Amino acid sequence: MKIAGIDEAGKGPVIGPMCIGGVMLEGSKVHALKNLGVADSKRISPRKREQLAGQIEKYSDRVFILEIEAGQIDELRKIMSMNDIMVVAFSKVLEQLHPDKAYVDAADVNEERFGIRLLEEYQKNNPERASAPEIISEHQADNIYPVVSAASIVAKVRRDELIEAIKSEIGVDFGSGYPSDPKTRDFLSDWYAEHEELPDFVRHTWKTAENVMKKG
Repeated sequence: MKIAGIDEAGKGPVIGPMCIGGVMLEGSKVHALKNLGVADSKRISPRKREQLAGQIEKYSDRVFILEIEAGQIDELRKIMSMNDIMVVAFSKVLEQLHPDKAYVDAADVNEERFGIRLLEEYQKNNPERASAPEIISEHQADNIYPVVSAASIVAKVRRDELIEAIKSEIGVDFGSGYPSDPKTRDFLSDWYAEHEELPDFVRHTWKTAENVMKKG
């Protein structure tokens, strides 16, 4: 049986893309992930995450990461909620993997609803497939299921790479990119004061960015 894990990295930041990671492997190989010591990416150091990401690639049948840029998120938010975006994004990853069973970290306060909506989206986009995967949607799935932990790790590593590339390109360290980070907030204010607009790698529809632009 092919099983998959799906999780996101970067849903909340005001800066940078969101990455949704999917990892698929034979159910019999899950013990290999356990032996690697995979866990929720937020509980692992950056160096360890990078090491694990390489090992996850080796043990998995397929790894896929969907990248959604800040501007794409802003555009999508004009026509749908963030929960809707998560359903569509998770479905796109699921459609790349087509597992028999998928464990997903529920991106909705109602974990059961997220699973149902994800299945519906998948079936809508894949009417030709005779059967759809069984979906297990739970909060904290990245702490419970090693295959979701693996997805969390590859998604986080990729997002970190993209964030570091932005910092390198503009020559400024803006911190984590999260609204709670003073370094990030200072960067947004300073950039807007100098350029009278925010760069395209910032999510303009986030309250943090809107407040900066209002203050002008």
